[in-house]
Amino acid sequence: MSGQPLENTGRKPDSPRPDNPAILYRQATDADIDAIAAMELVCFPEEPWSRDMVAAEFSGINPSRYYVAVDGGQICGYAGIWLIPPEGYITNVAVHPDRRRLGIGGKLLEKLMAGGLAEGVSEFTLEVRVSNDPAIALYRAYGFEEAGVRKRYYQDGEDALIMWAHAASEESPQPADTEQL
Repeated sequence: MSGQPLENTGRKPDSPRPDNPAILYRQATDADIDAIAAMELVCFPEEPWSRDMVAAEFSGINPSRYYVAVDGGQICGYAGIWLIPPEGYITNVAVHPDRRRLGIGGKLLEKLMAGGLAEGVSEFTLEVRVSNDPAIALYRAYGFEEAGVRKRYYQDGEDALIMWAHAASEESPQPADTEQL
C-alpha cells in the first residue's frame, strides 16, 4: 500500500484533538517517496528536501531507514535515520500540522530507535532548530540531551541544537513521561 500525503483538514493545531484513529506505522518503501516529498513541503516550507533528495534516501547510497505513519491510506508523518553503528543519525521527524500533538512523532521516534537498536546502534544524534520547542521537548522525553549548537545551520541563519541519546538497553525506547507528544 503506498501512502498519499495527508490533505489539509483545516484543524487548527490548538483546537480540540479529534478521535485518534488507528494509525498504521510501517517501514517506508520506494512507493512512499512522492508522499514523503509532499510532506516535506507542508512540514518544512522554508527548506524542504526535494523529491530527488528524498529518493536518494531510498537508493541504498546511505544506510538509511524510514518509517511512515499512515491514517486512512494517507501518510500523516514520517521519520528517517542513517544507520552507522554504533551511531544513528536521525535525519527527519515530521508530522502533518493537522496531526501534531497526538503522539505520532513519539511513536515514529520509537520506531526509529528500536530499529536502530536492532541494527547495532547505541547512540542517536540529531539537529533541531533552537526555536522548535515542541520538538526539543519530544526529544528530551526520549532521553536526548543537548550537546552543542551548530551556528547558522539552517538556510535562514537559525542555529541548530545538537542532541544525543545513549541507549541503556535493547528495550524499545519509551518517553520519560506519559503525556502525548
